[in-house]
Amino acid sequence: MEWNQSEVLALAMEKCVSCKGFGMRPSRNNTTTACNCVLRSIFRKCFDRFKTSMIRKESILSRPYLQHTSSPHGKLSWGRKDEEYAADFMLVVKRTLTPADYKIFNYHFILGADWRLCCRKMNIDKGLFFHSIYRITAKLGRTFAELEPYALYPLHEYFYGEQRSTQAKVVEIRKEQSLSAKVPLSKVA
Repeated sequence: MEWNQSEVLALAMEKCVSCKGFGMRPSRNNTTTACNCVLRSIFRKCFDRFKTSMIRKESILSRPYLQHTSSPHGKLSWGRKDEEYAADFMLVVKRTLTPADYKIFNYHFILGADWRLCCRKMNIDKGLFFHSIYRITAKLGRTFAELEPYALYPLHEYFYGEQRSTQAKVVEIRKEQSLSAKVPLSKVA
């Protein structure tokens, strides 16, 4: 994924001291990259979708859906996107994190332990725990967005695929077609 400001502006925190709300910050090799606040926001969106795909009220398994594929064996296949997303999410987390970071992730995010219980269980202090959480969420956010060939973020592309085969075209409106040319503007007194 190539980071640009139009993709990260809506995800940036307004009061971030690194990017000042613009979502981009300079990197070490004189280029710009996404700020950590954007990466943590990407992680939160993916994690929220993971939680909703794991908590099913009506049944244990979701409905299978017929989806379009680019396989040489056929253009359609059946799949359970919620379960596939949950499995992909956990596999990416296990591959990306070190065993110590995965232990923190598992206690805090999967098992739902608060910071006091996590610090007591892993014998670390509060500052180290929260620095680890910030580092883990930024690392996973970057991985979810830059994963090749099928990234977990943006979510609509993961679940629904790319719908357009061509780029959107800019349509120019000629002066005689515009509504303002047909309707006279009255002067306000």
